[in-house]
Amino acid sequence: MSETESQKLTIGKALALFLLSILMIFGGVLWVKANSSIVLLTAGVVSSAICMAWGIKWKDLERDMLSNITSMLPAILILLSVGLMIGIWIACGTVPLMVYYGLKVLSPGLFLVVTLVVCTMMSVCMGTSWGTIGTVGVALMGISAGLEIPLAYTAGAIVTGAIFGDKLSPLSDTTVMSSAVSGVDIIDHIKYMLFTTIPPYLISMVLYLFLGRAAAGRAITGDSIEIITSSLSSIFSLSPILLLPPVAVLALIILKKPALPVFMVGVVLGCVLAYFCQGLSLGGISSALQRGYTVKSEIAIIDSMLMRGGLNSMLSSVVLLIAAAIFGAPLKTAGVITILIDLIKNTAKSERVMQVSAFITHAAFFCITSSYYVTFAVLGPVMRPLFDSYGLHRANISRMLEDSGTALAPLVPWSVTGAFIANTLGVPTGEYIMYAPLTYLGMVFLVIYDITGVKIWRRPAGGYGDLD
Repeated sequence: MSETESQKLTIGKALALFLLSILMIFGGVLWVKANSSIVLLTAGVVSSAICMAWGIKWKDLERDMLSNITSMLPAILILLSVGLMIGIWIACGTVPLMVYYGLKVLSPGLFLVVTLVVCTMMSVCMGTSWGTIGTVGVALMGISAGLEIPLAYTAGAIVTGAIFGDKLSPLSDTTVMSSAVSGVDIIDHIKYMLFTTIPPYLISMVLYLFLGRAAAGRAITGDSIEIITSSLSSIFSLSPILLLPPVAVLALIILKKPALPVFMVGVVLGCVLAYFCQGLSLGGISSALQRGYTVKSEIAIIDSMLMRGGLNSMLSSVVLLIAAAIFGAPLKTAGVITILIDLIKNTAKSERVMQVSAFITHAAFFCITSSYYVTFAVLGPVMRPLFDSYGLHRANISRMLEDSGTALAPLVPWSVTGAFIANTLGVPTGEYIMYAPLTYLGMVFLVIYDITGVKIWRRPAGGYGDLD
C-alpha cells in the first residue's frame, strides 16, 4: 500500500467528516447566518485539523488546496473581467442606452419572453452565464424597473436564459469541463443534455407568457417611463455608437475567440467611448473600472439601475471561490468522495438506484463546497468505472454533473454563482428561485429518467476512443 493510500480515512471516519461538513455549512449559513466565505474557510480549517489528527499529512492537504485554487483561476479571471465590463459599460453609456431603447420599444406583456430569448442567445454565443448576466442582464433589470415589472420575475428569466447557454454552449467552461472529466465527447454530451433542458425551458417560456400578461395589467404610466428616459438622456450622451462594445464582443464570440481576450476588448472599447463620448477623465475611467458607476442622480430608480459594477464588486465572489477550494481540499485528500462512491457501488441493487444515489451525492457535495469546479473535478473521474460497470454511457455522468451543478448553482445562496447573481442583479436568491424553473426542473426530469429508464443511453460497443 502506498503512502497516499495509507492516509485515506476509514469508512466511519469519512462519513463522520462528510456529515460534519454538512452541519458546519448549513449551520453556519442558515443558523448563525455568517458570511458564506467565512463559513467555508472555518469549515475548511476544522476539516483539515480533523484530517491531520487522523493521520493525513499537511503537505497532502496543501497540495490539493493549491490544485483546487489553480482549477478556479479561469473562473476568477472571468469574474474580474465581468466586473470591469459592468462598471465601464455603465459609465460609457452602453447600458443606459440599452435601457433607454428597451423602455421605448418593449411592452410589459412580451418583456419577460424577450428577456428569456435575448439571454438565451447571448449565453449560447458567449458560453458564459456570468457574462450574460453581467452585461445584458444588468440592462434588462433596468428596463424591468422602468416598466414596473417585478424584479424577481425578470431575474428568473435572465437566469433561465443564461443557464440554458451555460449548459449547452460548446463555448461554456462547464460544458467542456463536465464532458472532459466524464470522458465523453462534447457533442454527445450536448445532445444528451437536451432531454433535461428543453422541456424545462419550454415550461419556463409558458410561465413568462403568463407572468407577462399579469404584468401588462399593472398601471404603468407613460409619464414615469418618460421621466426615466429623459433623465438618462440628460445624464449621458446617448448615440448608437455606444452599442459598439456588446456588438464587438458578440461578434468575436461567434468567431470562437477566447472569452477572456474578448472581454478585454469590450473593456477597452468601453474606456474609449467613456473618454470620447461621455467626457470622462482618465481618473474617472479608472474609478469606474475599480468601483463601478458611483455618480448619483436625483431619481432613486435610476441610481438602482446604474450604481453597480467595477472590480471591487467581484472581490467577494473571488474570495468565495478560494474559500470553496480550501474547504473542498480535505474531503478530496481524505478520499471521502471515493469512499462514498464505493458505498454506492457496494449497496446499490440496480442501475436506477445507483444513478439516483450518484445524483444525490453530487448535489450534496456541491451544496457543501458551493463550486462545480471542485465537484466536477473530484466526482467526474471516480464515477467513470461505476457507470461503466453497469454498462451505462458516460454521458449519463456528464448530464448529471450539469443538472446538479451548473443548473443547481443559482439556487444555492452561498455558491459563487448564487452570490454573483444576487449581487449583480440586486435580487436575493430566495426571491427569484421560483421564477427560474430551468434550474430545478432539469433535476426533476433527470430523476424521472433515472427511475423509469427513459432517455438513458447505454455504453457504446466500441468504447469512447481516445477519451477512455
